[in-house]
Amino acid sequence: MSRVTLFLPGRPGRSRPPAAGTGPEPPARPVLQRGTWGAVLARAVVLAVAFVCMVAFAVALARVTLVPSPGSADLVHANLRPGHSIRTYLDQPSRFDTFRQIGGNVLLGVPFGVLLPMLFPRFRGLLRVAGVTAVVMVMVEISQGLIVEGRAFDIDDVILNTAGALIGYLVLGRRLGRALHPRRHHWWHAWTRRPGRDGGGTADVPR
Repeated sequence: MSRVTLFLPGRPGRSRPPAAGTGPEPPARPVLQRGTWGAVLARAVVLAVAFVCMVAFAVALARVTLVPSPGSADLVHANLRPGHSIRTYLDQPSRFDTFRQIGGNVLLGVPFGVLLPMLFPRFRGLLRVAGVTAVVMVMVEISQGLIVEGRAFDIDDVILNTAGALIGYLVLGRRLGRALHPRRHHWWHAWTRRPGRDGGGTADVPR
């Protein structure tokens, strides 16, 4: 006669065997990525607001950087040495002028770090945000030096703008991008997987 073993609930040392193929439950999807009508509508509204903000920022950027300044034509000069203009800003006698020059350039880059991950999921990540911001601002600076009277190319402005974009991304853009779009899977995730907490399956290390 074969022996039958019973697994009774509540008896110490005896428990039901786990079902085959079961592992850790996948994490819940962010609210704005769910398939409900409310989530889809909310996501559309957030993206529309972000798009309007991007357009408004583009207009403001053009007004700030591409408006001629004839009175400064004899005072400005191109700067290709990183740090030269920043040292000049720091040496100004007025702290307000220093803050206005450095803080203004940093603040000008913050919208890039916030809006790019929301509107363009492929541009998420520190390096991508920094790269896109630097390319755009280099083009703006070149336009200033070539066609705008009273303005000149300054590499330090590009550096400060890019720093502002990175701050915006780390503070807000990264979270908003993850709330709106699924996380990207990179080729190196095959080497950065770790076992799940309950010992079953694997889980990706957050990017």
